[in-house]
Formats: sequence, C-alpha cells, structure tokens
Amino acid sequence: MRSDIAVQIARGVGAVPRAAELRRWARAARSAADGCGELCIRIVDEVEMADLNERFRHREGTTNVLSFEGDAEPGGATRLLGDVVICAPVVRREATAQGKRPADHFAHLVVHGVLHLAGYDHVAARDAQVMERCEVAILAGLGIADPYRQGSRQHA
Repeated sequence: MRSDIAVQIARGVGAVPRAAELRRWARAARSAADGCGELCIRIVDEVEMADLNERFRHREGTTNVLSFEGDAEPGGATRLLGDVVICAPVVRREATAQGKRPADHFAHLVVHGVLHLAGYDHVAARDAQVMERCEVAILAGLGIADPYRQGSRQHA
C-alpha cells in the first residue's frame, strides 16, 4: 500500500522517531486543519537544513523546521500538500534545552510544519494565537503536553 505521506530520513542524522510515528503526527495535523493531499516529511542534518534556509529564506544558519507548499499535479487527480523538513540535531538540542522529550518536540514540529502547509501562519500575533491553539489541541489528541507551557516559549 502506498502512503500519502512519504518519509525521508537523511543519512547520519542520528536517532529519530519511526516513520510510522511521523506519519501519524502528520495525519493528525492534516485532518485537524481540514487539509488534504500528499506530503513528504524529510529529516535532515544541519548542513542540509542550513543550505535550504539560505536558498529559500535567505537566512544564514540552520533552523528546526521548514515547510514548502506544493502545487496541484497536472490533471488535478492528486494534490501535493508540500514538504516538511526537520533538522534532527536542532530538534534534539532544543528538546534538551526546553526540558522536553525529543519525540514530543519532533511531534510538535511535524504538526507545526503541516499546519503551515494547510495555510496557518504565525507572523501576526492573532494568527500565532490561532496556530498555537490548533497545535496544542492536535498534540493533546496525540497524548502530548502543551509545548508552550514547558520550558522555553521559543516559537517553532
């Protein structure tokens, strides 16, 4: 059976959640956001993430998650929601610094990235509140504590 959520894990990224968990988290976010379509979750190292951050956001250095919206495929049969790219070493460091379980932080960033693909954003304060409430609700449904009440309030 072909999954509508592809998972790619780059070599040398260290310990990461299983593909089945990454897909479960992405499906929860996609469903909650009334999103549909195929997506890809790619777990990368800092070199690849820094390259993507520079090329597409014109920012130096690495970041924890990037989302790239997809386009409708020719013929309209399948919609490509987009790609979520997560930097494993950054996620593990942030989890440690914020006193969170790494798997919970990975889940939060998968949810966060998928919500971006579904049109959510956090540039304006009001939009950030809406997005955070949605993230918290999705994560609660997955049995994961509110990421904004633990440790740092640094936004993903």
